Amino acid sequence: MWNVIITGIASFLTDISTEMFYPLISFYLLALGAGPAILGIVEGFAESLASLLKVYSGYISDKNRKRKPIAIAGYAFSAFGKIFLYLAGSWIGVFIGRILDRFGKGIRTAPRDALIAESSIENRGKAFGLHRAMDTLGAFLGVLISIWIISSLGIKETSSNLSIYIPTFKKIILISIIPAFLGVLVLFLAKETMKHNSTSKLTLKLKWRDLDKRLKAFLIFTFIFTLGNSSNQFLFLRSKNLGASMLDVLYLYLLYNLVYTLFSFPAGALSDKIGRKKILIIGYLFYGLVYLGFGFISKFPYLWLLFVLYGLYISFTEGVEKALIADLAPSDLRATVIGLHATLVGIGLFPASFLAGLLWSYFGPSAPFLFGGFLGILSAIGLIFIL
Repeated sequence: MWNVIITGIASFLTDISTEMFYPLISFYLLALGAGPAILGIVEGFAESLASLLKVYSGYISDKNRKRKPIAIAGYAFSAFGKIFLYLAGSWIGVFIGRILDRFGKGIRTAPRDALIAESSIENRGKAFGLHRAMDTLGAFLGVLISIWIISSLGIKETSSNLSIYIPTFKKIILISIIPAFLGVLVLFLAKETMKHNSTSKLTLKLKWRDLDKRLKAFLIFTFIFTLGNSSNQFLFLRSKNLGASMLDVLYLYLLYNLVYTLFSFPAGALSDKIGRKKILIIGYLFYGLVYLGFGFISKFPYLWLLFVLYGLYISFTEGVEKALIADLAPSDLRATVIGLHATLVGIGLFPASFLAGLLWSYFGPSAPFLFGGFLGILSAIGLIFIL
């Protein structure tokens, strides 16, 4: 469990850094003169383009039989991305910062998750649940720090002229750089799980036809589901559209992370006992209900319930999906298949966010959520048959 704890601490620190500013990105872009369409492009490219590297980094990790160096490099890229966010003078700077941050996530995800999987053979659901809980606890604290900074500056309501808050945004980003680099240093304490054999060359071939049928079906279905899963930034923008201030958005996101933290470990542990399928169906169902809710509601108070349900969705799916992939993947291609799953998700994230931006711009704020909600409900039904 040593690697589970170490990677959990690294993710804890990194998420403190990332989540200090993540819920404010849409506000930052608005302050820099960008609208929903630009938000869709920035988040879509950041989440999708960088994710294309996940399968490659997983393959390199399997081929070279090294997890740790690639994971460290990924965390380092994310840390440097914060510097570009701080220096941003237009949406282009935010775009570069987000690309670097997600590029780093793309590099580290597969080898790090393989470290966790190989360090917890018997209780993978529990191990991934614990990692997600530590990760999300960092997110919870990161949002708390942002709330404290904004509250201490006396900022209570959003203004039509968001540019006046740019110095506040930059102060938050500057502070967030510290835990980001601490997270990189902690990962040096991890232990390599694969022994390198210098006397033989390892040739790895990922053949789609050789994969488990359930795994192939799940990967395809995950991609379809992702097409309706736009960036969380649209949830924050919708909250603002319903009258939420910057602090309101931070408190809503804090509630989401609290639920995520509390339920990630129990959901992972429960999946070890009753199976991954039932947990994933519940999670996808919560997702569909949340997005339909964001599409139909017209009053701010309902947002509290929706963010609770959204926290349940992510806690019931994030770690459990990874445990399922690790269960179904061939042992010598585990990181590669984990990376393939992440890449398929990443490919879908750009059209999902880009489409959400267009739907919002041309059909109104409800449109992207009604579309995403429909795909979420459809996905919950589909999982019954494909697993």
